[in-house]
Amino acid sequence: MRVLIIEDDKRVADFLGRGLRAENHIVQICNTGTDGFEQAKSGDAELVLLDVMLPGMNGIDVCQNLRSLGIHVPILMLSAMTTVDNRVAGLRCGADDYLAKPFAFEELLARMDALMRRGQIRQQNLENEILEVGDIRFDLGTMRVTHAGKAVSFTAKELALLELLMRNPHRLYSRERILSNVWGVQEDPLTNIVDVYIGRLRSKLAENHQDTCVEVIETVRGLGYKMTTHQHTH
Repeated sequence: MRVLIIEDDKRVADFLGRGLRAENHIVQICNTGTDGFEQAKSGDAELVLLDVMLPGMNGIDVCQNLRSLGIHVPILMLSAMTTVDNRVAGLRCGADDYLAKPFAFEELLARMDALMRRGQIRQQNLENEILEVGDIRFDLGTMRVTHAGKAVSFTAKELALLELLMRNPHRLYSRERILSNVWGVQEDPLTNIVDVYIGRLRSKLAENHQDTCVEVIETVRGLGYKMTTHQHTH
């Protein structure tokens, strides 16, 4: 397995690197958060071991930024900060697991195995999963969306937003909940980013459908948005 270690403590990084190579893993080591983020972004790694306290960009930011780009590589956070708050912060930012230092190498291997198994199961499930709302069809295995049989192309963020709404049609999502689910943040950095993306989804879904007025994403004033299956013809 290709493992990326993002750890600024040289001794810890070397120890992990030697141990994992002995287990036949291919290891790459980055000593700053910035380098680690760039490397993880390239998509080569199958698993990332990520320290929290890093120069350049801390582990929480590395993790959040990767998730916001739609990169779902399994991330195991390693940290000497062991309070519940620290662990919760690590998992909230999108990490898959959190291991407190110092840890036994055997436990690290067991956690890595569990993460890879979970990832494989999720991938198999996604490959077989198709969401359908009205005449919109979203194949999660290929990330392909069609509307009334015509392919519609979306960016990774737009797909994440569409998936959220399509998983629970008729469920009302507040802007805060959408931000937290799709962007991994609690407050809106750009004040109206959710509205902008909803607008993009609507216009892309409405293209090529002049014959029907398809308001598939409904605004509930002051409360948020929901996916609807009503489609009214003129």
